[in-house]
Amino acid sequence: QGPRGRGAQPVTRAVSPQSFQGSHGRAYLFNSVVNVGCGPAEQRLLLTGLHSVADIFCQSCKTTLGWKYEQAFESSQKYKEGKFIIEMSHMVKENGWD
Repeated sequence: QGPRGRGAQPVTRAVSPQSFQGSHGRAYLFNSVVNVGCGPAEQRLLLTGLHSVADIFCQSCKTTLGWKYEQAFESSQKYKEGKFIIEMSHMVKENGWD
C-alpha cells in the first residue's frame, strides 16, 4: 500500500493492525513512512485527547495524507509518539488487504 498521488511510491509495510479515526474517516498507524514531508507541529484535541501533531504530505504532489504524532499528553497515548496516521482515502490497494 502507498499514498495516492501523482508519482508517489509506497509508504511502508509496518502497519498497526488496529484501525484509527482520521480527519476524514478510517486510518492506520504507521511506524515509519517514506516520500512524505512533515509540516510544523501544533496542538490538536483529538478523539483520544490532546496531542502535538504535524500534518504529513506526499513529497511528489503535496497532498495532505494524515499526521505525525509528535507528543501525546496522556500516558495511555504515549505509544503513538513518533508514529504516523495515514487515512485510508489516501491509500492505494496493492496485493490485497488482510
